[in-house]
Amino acid sequence: MSKCDQCIIKQFNSLKALGKEDLIRISGCKTSRFVNKGEVIFREGESINGVYCVKDGVCKLSKLSANGKEQIVKLVVRGDLIGQRSLVSDEKSNLTAIALNDMEVCFIPKNEVMHDLTNNAKFSLDMLQEMAKELKTADNIIVDMAQKSVKQRLADVLIYLQETFDKDDNGFLNVILSREDYANLVGTATESAIRILSQFKKYGLISTKGKHVKIEDLEGLRRVE
Repeated sequence: MSKCDQCIIKQFNSLKALGKEDLIRISGCKTSRFVNKGEVIFREGESINGVYCVKDGVCKLSKLSANGKEQIVKLVVRGDLIGQRSLVSDEKSNLTAIALNDMEVCFIPKNEVMHDLTNNAKFSLDMLQEMAKELKTADNIIVDMAQKSVKQRLADVLIYLQETFDKDDNGFLNVILSREDYANLVGTATESAIRILSQFKKYGLISTKGKHVKIEDLEGLRRVE
């Protein structure tokens, strides 16, 4: 198990605001685990009682609507913290986290995080700023859902994936999403997502190999209407 004070991942989240002694203390109480692709990390309605730090891999955060349809609200990547909002509000999780590929995560118990929130102003401010960014992103998603076409929203998702994730030697995105995942990211039927992706492929904007996707024309995706 790696030590938090020696882990490079802390530079990507609020843990960077903690001193060496605090990081050593957290290292003594955290638990690390490997999560298999498709495995649930936590479910909507569960008490998380801590935060997860993503050391490697990608997961999706989703919420079920009243009719049982899944809506993906965020993709969580290496270095992100998840669960902090439920921790601060002292509420059960509002979302479900499912691994999109094999992951390694560290779980930090609630009492350890609350200790730092209470005693470290820089850590508290950093955590608040991260949650403010998430709220801003949520605001933008609401506007996009209301004003952009499904085709534009799907193009935006592909642009985000291209700018966020690594590619293999042939230029294909390392993150693999199902066609249903693409649909649940933009709020449409799976059949519609499949049809639009096929159109993008026909127009030379993307290419595919099974579930693997390669962005061929990034600027073309930006011009989608």
